[in-house]
Amino acid sequence: MSKLKVVSDKSLTNNSRIVGLLAQLEKINTESAESDSARYVTSKILHLAQSQEKTRREMTAKGSTGMEVLLSTLENTKDLQTTLNILSILVELVSAGGGRRASFLVAKGGSQILLQLLVNASKESPLNEELMVQIHSVLAKIGPKDKKFGVKARINGTLNITLNLVKQNLQNHRLVLPCLQLLRVYSANSVNSVSLGKNGVVELMFKIVGPFSKKNSGLMKVALDTLAALLKSKTNARRAVDRGYVQVLLTIYVDWHRHDNRHRHMLIRKGILQSLKSVTNIKLGRKAFIDANGMKILYNTSQECLAVRTLDPLVNTSSLIMRKCFPKNRLPLPTIKSSFHFQLPVIPVTGPVAQLYSLPPEVDDVVDESDDNDDTDLEAENETENEDDLDHHFKNDDIETDINKLKPQQEPGRTIEELKMYEHLFPELVDDFQDYDLISKEPKPLVFEGKVRGPIVVPTAGEESSGNSGSLRKGVVMKANVSPKGDKDDKKLTFMDMAKEDIKDNGRTLQQQQLGDQHRTTSSIHGLNNDIVKALDRITLQNIPSKTASGLTAGMKKDYSLPLTVVSCTKACPHVSTCGNVLFEGKAVQLGKLCCAGVETEDDEDTESTSSVEQASIDVSDGPTLHDSDLYIEIVKNTKSIPEYSEVAYPDYFGHIPPPFKEPILERPYGVQRTKIAQDIERLIYQSDIIDRVVYDLDNPNYTIPEEADILKFNSKFESGNLRKVIQIRKNEYDLILNSDINSNHYHQWFYFEVSGMRPGVAYRFNIINCEKSNSQFNYGMQPLMYSVQEALNARPWWTRVGTDICYYKNHFSRSSVAAGGQKGKSYYTITFTVSFPHKDDVCYFAYHYPYTYSTLQMHLQKLESAHNPQQIYFRKDVLCETLSGNSCPLVTITAMPESNYYEHICQFRNRPYVFLSARVHPGETNASWVMKGTLEYLMSNNPTAQSLRECYIFKIVPMLNPDGVINGNHRCSLSGEDLNRQWQSPNPDLHPTIYHAKGLLQYLAAVKRLPLVYCDYHGHSRKKNVFMYGCSIKETVWHTNDNATSCDIVEDVGYRTLPKILSQIAPAFCMSSCSFVVEKSKESTARVVVWREIGVQRSYTMESTLCGCDQGKYKGLQIGTRELEEMGAKFCTGLLRLKRLTSPLENNMPSSMLDFENELIGSSCKVTRKLDSSELQFLPTIL
Repeated sequence: MSKLKVVSDKSLTNNSRIVGLLAQLEKINTESAESDSARYVTSKILHLAQSQEKTRREMTAKGSTGMEVLLSTLENTKDLQTTLNILSILVELVSAGGGRRASFLVAKGGSQILLQLLVNASKESPLNEELMVQIHSVLAKIGPKDKKFGVKARINGTLNITLNLVKQNLQNHRLVLPCLQLLRVYSANSVNSVSLGKNGVVELMFKIVGPFSKKNSGLMKVALDTLAALLKSKTNARRAVDRGYVQVLLTIYVDWHRHDNRHRHMLIRKGILQSLKSVTNIKLGRKAFIDANGMKILYNTSQECLAVRTLDPLVNTSSLIMRKCFPKNRLPLPTIKSSFHFQLPVIPVTGPVAQLYSLPPEVDDVVDESDDNDDTDLEAENETENEDDLDHHFKNDDIETDINKLKPQQEPGRTIEELKMYEHLFPELVDDFQDYDLISKEPKPLVFEGKVRGPIVVPTAGEESSGNSGSLRKGVVMKANVSPKGDKDDKKLTFMDMAKEDIKDNGRTLQQQQLGDQHRTTSSIHGLNNDIVKALDRITLQNIPSKTASGLTAGMKKDYSLPLTVVSCTKACPHVSTCGNVLFEGKAVQLGKLCCAGVETEDDEDTESTSSVEQASIDVSDGPTLHDSDLYIEIVKNTKSIPEYSEVAYPDYFGHIPPPFKEPILERPYGVQRTKIAQDIERLIYQSDIIDRVVYDLDNPNYTIPEEADILKFNSKFESGNLRKVIQIRKNEYDLILNSDINSNHYHQWFYFEVSGMRPGVAYRFNIINCEKSNSQFNYGMQPLMYSVQEALNARPWWTRVGTDICYYKNHFSRSSVAAGGQKGKSYYTITFTVSFPHKDDVCYFAYHYPYTYSTLQMHLQKLESAHNPQQIYFRKDVLCETLSGNSCPLVTITAMPESNYYEHICQFRNRPYVFLSARVHPGETNASWVMKGTLEYLMSNNPTAQSLRECYIFKIVPMLNPDGVINGNHRCSLSGEDLNRQWQSPNPDLHPTIYHAKGLLQYLAAVKRLPLVYCDYHGHSRKKNVFMYGCSIKETVWHTNDNATSCDIVEDVGYRTLPKILSQIAPAFCMSSCSFVVEKSKESTARVVVWREIGVQRSYTMESTLCGCDQGKYKGLQIGTRELEEMGAKFCTGLLRLKRLTSPLENNMPSSMLDFENELIGSSCKVTRKLDSSELQFLPTIL
C-alpha cells in the first residue's frame, strides 16, 4: 500500500493521471486482484490514450515503466476484455507515434508476447474475431521494426494461423485486412515466403485480387502489396508463372487502367505493377511477360499516362519493368576485344590480360540470362540531382586497417648500383656552370615563335618549302647547352657526356631528315582565295600523280586501293597547282575532310578582298600561343600508333582556344530519360521501323562508306580517336559502339570521332551504347564537346559543349560474366544526346572531353623549349624511356638558373627541394593534360612569382605517363591492357616501362637523400564536380574505421593537409570538402599510396579535376573548360610557393618578389573557401 501511495504522490506532482493508473494496474498484477479492477483501470488508460497525445508520449518516454506494466498484464490476464483493452491501447500507441514507438514496444519484448498471445487465441473455439483483429493489427505495426520478427513468427508457428484465418474468412474483410498486412510482414523473410507459398498463399492472393471494382479497394491494395512481397521469392515467382498469373496481372492492370478515369486508384494500379516487377526478376517471368505481349501493353498504357504528372510513378515502374524484360543482346560485334591487336613482349601469368589471352574464342557469344535481381541498377528516373559519390562514402571493408601497412616504410626496392642508371637524368645535381656567363642580365621577354595573331594555315597543294624548311624546324633539336660540361667530377661527367651524345645523335637524325625533306611540299595557302577551300574535300600530304593533280578536275573518283585515300571535289578548281610529295617511313599524313561547301564567311561584302586564310585568322586574347600547325604535322609523322594512323584530325591541327563565353551546367528537362528509354523500347515493339544499317565499321577493312546524301559519314582513324562501329537506327538516329582498350575487352568511355555529311537544322540523335560505368556526370548537366571546321575557318576554333536531351542509363546490351572477368554489372550503359548542326556539309568532331594528344604534348614542349630564356630558366627535356610501341616518354626538368657560377649560388641551385609531378596515366582523362599544360606554361613564364617558384624548387615532370594509351584512343589502359595506376607496387620493366622508370627516378632521389617535398599525379574524375585532392593519412584512415581509441593514440604531422588548404584559398575551382586522405586497400598500388608508403613522401597526392563543372565558388553552375583547367595548373604552382613559405619560415634569403606574391594573393578575387587552421598558422612567417 505504501508503494502505491508514493507513486500516487508522484503522479499528483506531475499532474498526470496515467502514472497513477499504471501504478494501480501494477498493484492489481502483483496482488492477483479481481479481473473487474483490471478491466476498469485498462479502460481508463485506453480512454486517456485515445484522447491525449500527452498520455501516449508519457507511456513511451525514456525511463517509463508503463509499457512493461501493460505487457505484463497482457501476458498474465485471463480476462478477454482486459486483453482487448490493452491491445487497443497498443494500437493507439503505435499508430500515432510512428516507428519510434513501435521500436520501443519491440525493445520491451512486445513481439514475443503478442505472437504467443496469437497462438493461445487460435486454440480457443470459437475464435474471437475482435481479438484476432487487434492482435494482427498490432503485430503488423511492430513487425517491420523487429529484425528477427520473421524467425520469431516461424518458431511460434503463427504463419499458418494467419494464413488459415484468411482462407476461412475471405468474405470477412474486417478480419482479412489485418491478416493480409501481417502476411506481408511475414513475407519479408525469404524462408517464410517460401513456406507460405507451399501452403497456397499465392493462389489465395489471386482469389482476392481482381478486375476493377469500386468496392473493397483498401483490401485490394493490401492484397497486392502482399503479393508483390511474396513474389520476390523465386519459388513463388515460378509458381505464379506456372499458373499463368503473369497474363492475369496484365489483364487486371489493363482493366484498372481503362476504368480508373479519375485516377483515384493509382495505388492499386501501382500495386499490380509492383507484382509484375517482382515476378519478372526471374528469367521465366520475363519470358512469360514477353509472350503475354507485356511490352506493348505497358508501353501503350504508360504513354497514355504521360499527360498526367501525378501518374509518373506508374510510368516509371512500367519503364523499369520493360527495361528489365527487354531481351538481353550481345553487342553487334565479332568480338568485344579491341579491334586492334598488339603482341606483348611478355604475357602476364595472372590478371585480366592473362585471362583475356586464355579465353576461348566463342566466349563473346555468351549472354547471361541469369535470375539476378537487377532492380537496384534499374531504379526509375529520379528528376532531382542525387549524385551518389561512391568515393566519398567509403566501404569499411576497403579501408586499410593494418597499422603496419599504413605506416610509411621507405623501401629502396632496387640497389644503389641499379639506380645509378638514372644519374644522367639529374645533371642539375652535378653541373657547375663554369662554361656559362651567368652575370645577372635583364631578363629576356618570353617570346614564342608561334604567330599570336597569324592565320590558321590549311595544308594544300602550294609552294615548295625552302631547303632549311624555315621556322618549322626551329626548336625540334633538343638544346645541349642547358647542361654544359663540368670538369670537377669525372664520374658524373661520364653520365652527362652520355646524355649529350644521345642529344647529338638525335640532332643528327633530325638534320638528316631535314635534308631528305628539302623537296617536301609544305602546307601553305597564303595567297589562295576562298574558291580553293571550296574545291577541297580532303587534304593529303602524299604525292598525287601529276595527271590527277593537274587541276583536280571534275569527275575524279575515290580510289580505295591507294594506301592513302585521295578525294577530290566535283567542282572545277583552276587555281590549284600540282601537289608535292611527302612520304616518310612508309606512311603519309593527311588531314580530315574539308567541306565542299567551303567557308561560310561572316560578311559577304569582304569576300572579294579577303582571302579564306585571312578570314580564318584567330584572335588569341592576351599572351602567346604554343600551337604551331606545321610543327604538329611534323611531330605526327614520328608518332607510332598500332593502327598506323595516317590522318590528322582538324581540331588537333587547327588547335583550340577557349571560347569567349561561359557554358553553364545543363539543366536536364524533366522526363527526358524515360522518353529515351521509351524510344528504345519502340525498337522491339515496332521492329519494321528500324533501319539497322551499318555505316561505319573498323572491324571490316573492306567496308565502303555509303554514298547516300542523307546518311552521316563517320571517321575515327586519327590519333586518340575512338569509334568502332556505327549503325543507323532511324533516319536521324545512330547507335555508336566504342573500341575497347587494346589487349582488353572493356574500359569503354572515351570517344573522339568525326562526323560529316550533315544537314543544318536537323536533330540527330547519337547513342553510345557500350559504356560501362554505372553513373556519369552526363546525368547531372555535363555535355559532350563538338568542334566545327566551318566555325574554325570563321575564326572560332574552339571546342564547345553541345547536345540536348542528354542522359546516361542502363541498356539491354550485355556481356557474359566470363568475358567480363567475373565482374559484377555485366550490362552496358548508353550515353544519348541530340545535336543540330549549324552548317551544311560541315565536318564536326565529337569528344568525351577536350582532346589532348601525345603529338600535342610534344609540340607544346618543343615550343616551350625554343621560346624560353636560357639565362633565366633551366629547362631540360629528356627521354625517360621508350613505350611498348616505341614512342618516347618525355621527362622535363625546370628550375631557375643560378645567379652565377660562384660556389654559394651553385650550392643554392643544387640544394633546392624537388617537386615531382606526373599526369595522364589514364588516357581518357584529358583534363589532366590541360592542367599540366597550365603548370608547364606557368613554370616557363616570365611572371615574377614564377621566377620565385623556380628559385625555390627543382621540378621533375612526367607530363604523360601513358603515351601509347593516349595515341591509340584507350580510355584507361596502356598497350599491356592494364591500368598503369595499379602497377606502382611492382611495375614490370617490359610491360610497364613508364611506371617502372618513373618510380626509379623517385627511388633514386630517395637513395641520394633528396626526397621530393611534394609528389602530385594529375587525374580527371568522371563522377564528381570541382577539383580536389586525395592524400594519405594514417590517422584519418583509422578514424574512418570508427576505431576512435586507436586513432587518438596516433601522432601524425598534419602537413599533408597544408597544400590542399592553400589551394582552396587561391584556386576558384578547388573544393577542400571533396578532398580525402583515407588510404583504401583497392588503391594500395596507385602512385599516390606507393610514393607515400614506399618512397616516404608525406605530401603525396592525386589531384582530380572534374570532367563536368563546379558546384561551388567562382565557377559554380558552370561547365569546366580548358581556361579553368589551365588556371588550376597555374594555381597549383602558386600554391607551392605559399607552401614553401609555410614549410621554411626561418629562411632569411627568400626572394623579395615573394612579398609581392603575398600582396597579389591578398588582393586576388579568388574566393576563400577555407582558412588555415591553427596547426598550420603556427608555421607562418612573421611578415604574414
